[in-house]
Amino acid sequence: MRLPLRIHWRRVAAAASGAVLSAALLCVPPAAAQATDAPEITVPPDGSHGFPFLAAAEDLGSFGYTESEYLFSGTAASYAKSGWWRSDGRWDVRASGQAAYKSRMLVRRPADPAKFNGTVVVEWLNVSGQLELSPDYWFERDELLRKGYAWVGISAQAVGVNGGLGDIRGLKGWDPARYGTLVHPGDAYSYDIFSQAGQALRTPDGPDPLGGLTVETLLADGESQSAGFMTTYANAVQPVARVYDGFMIHSNSAVGSPISGALTDILWMPNPSRIRTDLDVPTFVVLTETDVPGASAARQPDTDRVVHWELAGTSHGDQWAFDLGGPTLRKSAGDAAPQPDCAAGSAPYNDGPGHYSMNAALRHLASWARGGARPSSGTELDTDLRSPSAGLASGGVRLPAVAVPTRTLTGMRDTGGSGLFCGLYGARDPWNGDADPWDRHDAGDPSDPAFPPRAEPVLSELYPTHADYVTKVRAAAQASVNAGHLLPEDAATIITTAQNSGTGG
Repeated sequence: MRLPLRIHWRRVAAAASGAVLSAALLCVPPAAAQATDAPEITVPPDGSHGFPFLAAAEDLGSFGYTESEYLFSGTAASYAKSGWWRSDGRWDVRASGQAAYKSRMLVRRPADPAKFNGTVVVEWLNVSGQLELSPDYWFERDELLRKGYAWVGISAQAVGVNGGLGDIRGLKGWDPARYGTLVHPGDAYSYDIFSQAGQALRTPDGPDPLGGLTVETLLADGESQSAGFMTTYANAVQPVARVYDGFMIHSNSAVGSPISGALTDILWMPNPSRIRTDLDVPTFVVLTETDVPGASAARQPDTDRVVHWELAGTSHGDQWAFDLGGPTLRKSAGDAAPQPDCAAGSAPYNDGPGHYSMNAALRHLASWARGGARPSSGTELDTDLRSPSAGLASGGVRLPAVAVPTRTLTGMRDTGGSGLFCGLYGARDPWNGDADPWDRHDAGDPSDPAFPPRAEPVLSELYPTHADYVTKVRAAAQASVNAGHLLPEDAATIITTAQNSGTGG
């Protein structure tokens, strides 16, 4: 818990007189420093749709959860670099500007306060598709709902509020009656807007978004483009704002997002951008197989405050997230919902164990942020070294779907003739004697993408009996649990699925 000491951001900025903001806070105990204002919280009108954008399509009540939405407003700060930024992530900032803003938060929390576990996961909503998505809610959904977390999605970026190139012109265009009063001054202010969202959850000024729940641990979370902002937030903003107790950085690249918020300024960001190791809160970096080629330049040794996992057989987006998030997107966006648009007749999306890994990473991060043990490390993934005919990458965190395989799972994909986002969804290829239309022993064949042709593995040879297959899955699941890479609940699900399958013999 944080001490009841507040430092007013604007007085700090004035006292610093252009000096490094973190230096102005050196005399303040880390657990007490708060460099953000608590914004005003209000409840939005019903609007023309009668529900929030990204309102869950599933019945949250059946899980004992409620969903609500709040607007929050105030004056946000922008930051600029102070001094030279290097690849070690020890980035200092100075006050740059101020602007009024009004944004929104989408809240899912246990209906019964006794079921709340004390941890709030605050997700920086993703806007790569020119509208807001909540990918990490979908990846982590089972762990969130079964263990009593609260989840809050934040409209941190301007595209989500004001609109961009897509058919849906932001929240304001989607429902002017509900969101017409929102104001976003640009992504230079997104970092402080995200800070103030966290502050609003801790000390609400107006209706309490958490309905009186006591926040013990506040975790910041972001996937893909949002993870790039999360990298820069952790390195540059957390040391002065000190709002969050831990960071989940999922599928970032080797370079952090610009502190200016301008995409073109990424050329001036350190390449690679590693996570600073002097934070007083933990940071968990999770990369899928899709991400590793672009992010590997930023690899760094794990420390007592930074841990990395690279997940074999996973992809940036996958079948799990597509299936879980699809109904929610269609409810809000209809035909305007972004699609992978993979070419007809190409391999299906990766359906690997990415969500199981994210469940485990979330539970470990929550415990770590409360003073628990640091999660176990993972080995580096080698996407260039693949097993012949099976097409499986070497190394990395290897859950049972990869350790005891029945299909090729890869984060890589041939995107010839496909849409912009197709490559993010990886591929899977069942081992069925090369009977699929994509089994052509070329770049579009996940299990055999290069000449000379190789036959797919034969399941009856790998697993002579069904009992043999189940035994191997059970052993692999237990090994993953023992290594800290898989939760016992998910191991049980994996074993039951194997028992109910016809694999083997």
